[in-house]
Amino acid sequence: MLIRTLSVLECTKLIAASRVVRLACCRDGQPYVVPIHMTYADRHLYGFSMPGRKITWMRDNPRICVQVDEPGPGRGWKSVVVLGRYEELDDTAENEPERIHAWRLISSRPNWWETGSLSPVHPIVSDHYEHVFFRIIIQEISGREAIDRDE
Repeated sequence: MLIRTLSVLECTKLIAASRVVRLACCRDGQPYVVPIHMTYADRHLYGFSMPGRKITWMRDNPRICVQVDEPGPGRGWKSVVVLGRYEELDDTAENEPERIHAWRLISSRPNWWETGSLSPVHPIVSDHYEHVFFRIIIQEISGREAIDRDE
């Protein structure tokens, strides 16, 4: 097995090609990680969600981490970690261009609405709350790759 560091460009390509990432946030010393659909553009990750735990926690502590991985041949893999800052794109005239940009990016992916607009609770909350659009400002990105030499 050979482990190597990915370049920033390789990290960016992996995160841009990924449909689902793991978003980690923290509140009062308690971490919380969830899978979420996000889209990459211009050193930002864009997403949307119904109001809930992750949105509440990111509002309280905007420092987040995003992780994505991809299996490789044999035992190989690639993994990228992003450290960044949550920024809500609230429904104001000032944020309208960025919300439209986020909407276009997010909606260009197949089944983009599934995880952000559905909720496992009853009654379904999507009829009662507005979606929250947000972006993650990427402050640091790094990655590794494991290459299976036996493959």
